[in-house]
Amino acid sequence: MSEPLVDLADLRLTLGKGAVAVEVLKGATLAVEAGESVGIVGPSGSGKSTLLMVMAGLERVQSGRVRVAGADLSAMDEDQLALFRGRHVGIVFQSFHLVPNMTALENVAVPLELAGIPQAFERARAELAAVGLAQRTGHYPAEMSGGEQQRVAIARALVGRPDIVIADEPTGNLDAATGGQVADLLFAKQAERGATLVLVTHDASLARRCSRMVHVSGGRIVAGPDATTEAAPVAVSGAAAALSAAGA
Repeated sequence: MSEPLVDLADLRLTLGKGAVAVEVLKGATLAVEAGESVGIVGPSGSGKSTLLMVMAGLERVQSGRVRVAGADLSAMDEDQLALFRGRHVGIVFQSFHLVPNMTALENVAVPLELAGIPQAFERARAELAAVGLAQRTGHYPAEMSGGEQQRVAIARALVGRPDIVIADEPTGNLDAATGGQVADLLFAKQAERGATLVLVTHDASLARRCSRMVHVSGGRIVAGPDATTEAAPVAVSGAAAALSAAGA
């Protein structure tokens, strides 16, 4: 039996020290197969976004197994993790995290340049065209709508042909109509590329579009309804990490 693309086991993570210490993950275990789409839902503060950050190598756990695309992320230093993300992981944040003084083309090319991948700008231009922004390559984030900015972010996440795309509240900063369009694009590209998609969302209807829905509560993965069944909306708020897009 082949190894899951994402293999997280008994993850434990405490943030802060002393009186302000918070146990964020309390033995969370999750396996995601290649090509799956998984929607993660749960109450605010339950550890959903932290789980994504661990999966991307942006947060380290105190104990537990973290294997993604066959690699042990716990054994890597920061430079190795950055290189790993550039080659295997695409990240879409709620607040876009585009570099404001870079054009759309430059924003999408950044992860390729950091990973030392050739023809970065040619590939970035093709990726922007694939998300419907061929005419916006020279525009800066402030010159684009929220939906266009998130399309740039999706292009940036996909341009390296990653094994896994991680999305933290990808429609959280958008109105319903624009959010629906962005979600359609994200699922279409995931299916087209055969990538694995793991997303955190407060929107149960969006989570149900995934092949599987995972519920997080109190730092653990708990039993919940299947993604194909009706589930009551889960009122949560996103905790998008204020992290550098360049490190993604």
